[in-house]
Amino acid sequence: MNQSVPSKSRLPLIRNWIVGALLIVLFVWSLSAMQFEGIQEYGATVMKSIWHGFTHPDWDYVYMPEGEDLLRGLLETLIISILGTFISAFLCIPFAFWASDNMSRLKIVSGSGKFVLTVIRVFPEIIMAILFIVAVGPGAFAGVLALGVHSIGMLAKLYSETIEAVDNGPREALISSGASKLQVLRFAVLPQVIPQFISYALYRFEINIRSATVLGLVGAGGIGTPLIFALQTRNWGRVGIILLGIVILVIIIDLISGWLRRRII
Repeated sequence: MNQSVPSKSRLPLIRNWIVGALLIVLFVWSLSAMQFEGIQEYGATVMKSIWHGFTHPDWDYVYMPEGEDLLRGLLETLIISILGTFISAFLCIPFAFWASDNMSRLKIVSGSGKFVLTVIRVFPEIIMAILFIVAVGPGAFAGVLALGVHSIGMLAKLYSETIEAVDNGPREALISSGASKLQVLRFAVLPQVIPQFISYALYRFEINIRSATVLGLVGAGGIGTPLIFALQTRNWGRVGIILLGIVILVIIIDLISGWLRRRII
């Protein structure tokens, strides 16, 4: 027996070593491409100021009867997230069926749907926010459109994968009994996918809450707008209370969304 030929039992081990070596080479190459010139002279001072503001927040900014405050900013952020998620959760359904392999006999149909969803997902929310600000002007409406359009790409991808995983037994039974395509969709497909659709929409809502806090940095409404103003003026106490409010809002939404998903699935 030729000992130079590795046995089949050693091939997975050799493959794993090759993959590991390639990953190490890729990591070293990526690390070498970074340009790190050290921490700036004022970096430590800024971090201390931010920490001082976070530990000594401006509580007076929580509610200000005469103008914008933390509660109004967080409420606007929440509204942007709700509307953006609501719009995308419904508009993405036709795209999801378009991109599902088992909903069409022609691969080119589902392939074109997947391509469109990929194109939509290419642009991050903040880029879409800038585009919509140019189109409709700055404010919360631009933020809603940015979150809604971007979420269509991601939700439709998750929805299409759910549709592709449905049990074909009920579909085949209805088709053999002479049911129309609309009846098959209503009675065989939707009852299987709706719970998962709702779960994915809630998960996307959690992500949109975080994204909405960033969109305000470019003028798309929400708590990000007063945050960027506070950073520019180095009002660290106000920065601290805004960051604290964002943390509390995200934690509350995560808890509520997680509870709802457990009840649905």
